[in-house]
Amino acid sequence: MTLEEKIRLSSWYLEQAVSMADPQRIAVAWTGGKDSTVALALWKELLQGHGFTSVPARAVNLDTGLKFPEVLAFRDEIADAWDIALSIVKPDVDVADYPVAADPVQCCNDLKVTPLRRAVSDMDIAVLITGVRADEHTDRAGRSWHESRDDPAHVQLNPLIHWTEMDIWSFTLERGLPYCPLYNHGYRSLGCRPCTAAAQGDERSGRSREKEDRLHLLRSLGYF
Repeated sequence: MTLEEKIRLSSWYLEQAVSMADPQRIAVAWTGGKDSTVALALWKELLQGHGFTSVPARAVNLDTGLKFPEVLAFRDEIADAWDIALSIVKPDVDVADYPVAADPVQCCNDLKVTPLRRAVSDMDIAVLITGVRADEHTDRAGRSWHESRDDPAHVQLNPLIHWTEMDIWSFTLERGLPYCPLYNHGYRSLGCRPCTAAAQGDERSGRSREKEDRLHLLRSLGYF
């Protein structure tokens, strides 16, 4: 598929979200990274194209207390510029006293999965849009654009599942979308500071290897 064909397919996936739930019950899981920023831009564009001009695009951002300051600054700047209805969700634990990354699975569950579940429930989210791509990790290969999730019950929509990293950057640059400046300094995938470094190989080579090797377990817990 060409990029234009992929964009049309992604737009169709997002249109299905509107048929599933009121737009006010749909939100983007926005990390401030390149992929979820593209997903947010497409969702915002669809809302406007379908006449939902009075409905701001909703976004949920997980602030674990360990994010790069550049990511947080980018998030706040774009949320304001794009008029995003942003909800910032934080874990109940104090990271100052938490054994960060000692057990990557437990850490992600406590700092990311549990707060996200709470947010989906508290915000009454029926459809959660992500920036997940199938080519990013072997565990994501074969994933569907539409996944049913439990605890709480909602649909996870992956409208970029068929995109590549090159597609993301082509779309970003062609549309003039903003992106976090860390991408100009060797980073290709952005997570929490203790588990993220500049890439030395493939896209996720800068991520914690222990975490990457156990992504299938994390997904079973509710991680993307």
